[in-house]
Amino acid sequence: MLRTLVKAMRPKQWTKNVFVLAGLFFDGKVFDLALLLKGLAAFTIFCLLSSALYLVNDLADMERDHLHPVKKHRPLASGMLPPAIAKIAVLGILAASLPSAFLLGTPFGVISVLYAALMILYTFLLKNVVIIDVMTVAAGFVLRVAAGAVAVEVSRFSAWLYVCTTLLALFIAINKRRHELALLTENAHNHRSSLQEYNLAFLDDMTSLVTAAALVSYSFYTFSAPNLPKDHSMMLTIPFVMYGIFRYLYLIHAKDLGGTPEEIVLGDWPLLVAVLLWALTAGGVIYSSILLGG
Repeated sequence: MLRTLVKAMRPKQWTKNVFVLAGLFFDGKVFDLALLLKGLAAFTIFCLLSSALYLVNDLADMERDHLHPVKKHRPLASGMLPPAIAKIAVLGILAASLPSAFLLGTPFGVISVLYAALMILYTFLLKNVVIIDVMTVAAGFVLRVAAGAVAVEVSRFSAWLYVCTTLLALFIAINKRRHELALLTENAHNHRSSLQEYNLAFLDDMTSLVTAAALVSYSFYTFSAPNLPKDHSMMLTIPFVMYGIFRYLYLIHAKDLGGTPEEIVLGDWPLLVAVLLWALTAGGVIYSSILLGG
């Protein structure tokens, strides 16, 4: 039963909470041990919060998940996990994680509560509202970044990164909707009512707009952020971002993937290599600039 509960908490999706560490990384504070520990504590709290919210989502969607070819195998939808156990786990996790969030500072605690409230509202209402559903998903990622930023008290964190986070999250959420629509075809509206308001052409137009905006916004960040070298060497990371986005689109359109973003990234080695090369290059630029005094 414990093993089934852990599976229902979706630990594979904890990778999404790496956005909590964005402030630590981009503000050049990874080598500050005290702040690194605070960042990791913030990451852990969001992993617990997100797991509790996944359980809430699966409890609310048990009947609809029966109609989904993949989600019907989830512990709650398949009947492997009793709803009563899931409800107890939700209460226990929230009772432990939310008070713990305030130990990292009131701003972090407030953002954590806002994140939990937004995701619960999404589960019961907003995910059924066309366009608002994907915007809410994007807001959840922005709150992750904001929470991490206040936890480590960033001082040189560029506002462009909030824009980039919003657009990247929209890109992923829109293409997840596209995958659901293509996978479920005529039964899509039975799984999620907002899907009947979408069509593939509309979602592809949204993807094109968000992709272009994301690339432009990240490019602006690379030569305008206050903590980056004046020689604009951060622009060396742009090709990795371009390749990563194009590779993701290739996997969606040519390979019919897109349901679980974390599995796409971790399961496709060219995309994973691009992400790692981007991280190494960006880290080299940011931290060499700090070591050399700007």
